[in-house]
Amino acid sequence: MLLLSRVLGLARESVQAWAFGTTGVADVVVLMLTLPDLASAILAGGALSYALLPWWAGQAPQALARSQRRASQLFLGAGVALAVWIILMPSILGGWLAPGVRDALGGEVVIAMRWAALAVPASLLTLVWYTRLQHERDVVGMYGMNVVHTGVVIVAMLLAASRIEPLLIVSLLGAGLLLAFLTRLLFLKWRLGRLGPPLAPSGEIVEGLPHWNIWVWALLATSLPATLPLLARSLVSGSGEGALATFNYAWKLAELPNQLAIQVVAVLAFPAFARAHAAGREFTVQLRAAFMLSWTLACAASLGLWLAAEPLTRLLFGWGRMESAQVMEVAQWAALSAWTLLPQALIAVLVLVLATAKRLPVVVMAYGAGLLGLALSRVTGGPGMMLSLVLTLAAIAVVLIWFARDLAWRALPWRELAVPVLLCGALATSKPVVAGFNRPLMLIISATLACLLLTVSYFCSPVLRAALKR
Repeated sequence: MLLLSRVLGLARESVQAWAFGTTGVADVVVLMLTLPDLASAILAGGALSYALLPWWAGQAPQALARSQRRASQLFLGAGVALAVWIILMPSILGGWLAPGVRDALGGEVVIAMRWAALAVPASLLTLVWYTRLQHERDVVGMYGMNVVHTGVVIVAMLLAASRIEPLLIVSLLGAGLLLAFLTRLLFLKWRLGRLGPPLAPSGEIVEGLPHWNIWVWALLATSLPATLPLLARSLVSGSGEGALATFNYAWKLAELPNQLAIQVVAVLAFPAFARAHAAGREFTVQLRAAFMLSWTLACAASLGLWLAAEPLTRLLFGWGRMESAQVMEVAQWAALSAWTLLPQALIAVLVLVLATAKRLPVVVMAYGAGLLGLALSRVTGGPGMMLSLVLTLAAIAVVLIWFARDLAWRALPWRELAVPVLLCGALATSKPVVAGFNRPLMLIISATLACLLLTVSYFCSPVLRAALKR
């Protein structure tokens, strides 16, 4: 289900590029389709996991059900309030998120923002239900919701592609977006109805919801990471028409392995961390496995995307209204974005450690400094922005390692971690040679080298072998 959801996600981006290219309308479409998920990522996102999973690990079944209902009511209410604010003042928020787009297509931006606002409450509610499925380890339900959602959006894009008037395009896609979120809610409701009795508590039994200060730090610790790429694309959007869409296509190519591999390791590891901590047990073995898995997968993905960015971009986006120069620009940005995966692999696990140990203020401080540095840099060009993101995320990873050193330092298998990154660096230098082949061969060679990295790392790392056996 996870693989299917990500493949459909790429298909959605591909259909979007075919239908709208990197035009101003494409910028508006990107803004509208991503706003509900951005709002929920900033207002809830991983905060629900950080706050509720450790809490639910110590709740009896009846208390857990009450806690879920209260969390659903709380975040649904917050979503309605935010939706009303967006509907009343769409131009202001549009200016914050994409100033270049608002100045070029003001009327279309207003309509797009209002359609997106209607989907915000459903987006926040789905995250509460998703967190409950995560607690119960219902992976099919967690990732299946994206399959039904993306399928509806793709159909809406195909219907809108034949239209010429920007306002009609936006209206059709807005209705499709709202239907997609309602379909996602129905799917999650069905999965929740299939759950058996909640898992028994592993620690001291607690009631209600976490204290407000836990929520505040959890929200800040997840909203700031979600704001980082949001700030980057907002800055890039001012560099010209289509820049936001170009950034979006390039970032999606790096986001796919991040979500498909790195974040999956984090999502599946966190309940184990939370239960071990609630029961007073160490989780060094699980932590070492999470570090090794996340890092090795990130190295392979970075290498593959760095070498194959150009043929991948042509395969996914090189048709319809996308011109050759636009495709090459997306490929250049995507190749540079590949190196953001390495620091993100460490950050994904380190944030879990700090959340389990109730040290989320450290995450807030690190990302707050990173956001400030990115904003002050005033970089607006795509390649410069991608490099700035690499440096910013690397600095954040170093800060988090330092503040989690008492828990994470001994769990980091330094020698074994060195094998995949050294291989990645060595094989990355073959890019000029790989670029000399035709595109199918470039894809095959890139995939082969990434698999070679994984194979060598597997045989050189007892930790990796043990983690995969589990």
